[in-house]
Amino acid sequence: MSSPKLLHILVACAENRVIGRDGRMPWRIPEDAAFFHRETAGQTVVMGRVCYETWPQARTDGRHPIVVTHNRELARPGADIATSLPEALAIAEKLPGEIMICGGARLYAETLALPRPMRLHLTLVHAEVPGDTFFPEWRQFPWREISRRESADKNFRYTFFELEK
Repeated sequence: MSSPKLLHILVACAENRVIGRDGRMPWRIPEDAAFFHRETAGQTVVMGRVCYETWPQARTDGRHPIVVTHNRELARPGADIATSLPEALAIAEKLPGEIMICGGARLYAETLALPRPMRLHLTLVHAEVPGDTFFPEWRQFPWREISRRESADKNFRYTFFELEK
């Protein structure tokens, strides 16, 4: 049996770990959105129901979404439904391309707890942002920094990190 694919976690979060507010991202950072769309194009994207419902491009640009939900009515041509992260990963392992974990908070937490290699593509927004959805604490893991790039727009300073464990 071949070893499992590397998991790629893609997330933008604030210094206080906020990733969402009222079912949406709490900011609009065009450079980060472009990075996210470029990185996920042509890949398998694993996400929860809210992420799927709020991301119109989930089934475009060659992406193959796997939605973790019990709502089978979300099934569409070119998208799979799984009732758990392990089921989603079992489906993803059989598909071509990389496996991108795109949120939400529960899937991020479950993925970070897995004892397997992963790469965290983190856009760290250098601000304390009000919100109701949080990325799990990631700093305690033994990450190795692959790259970092500072950037900013008119509203925020942010850093693109690529970390691996």
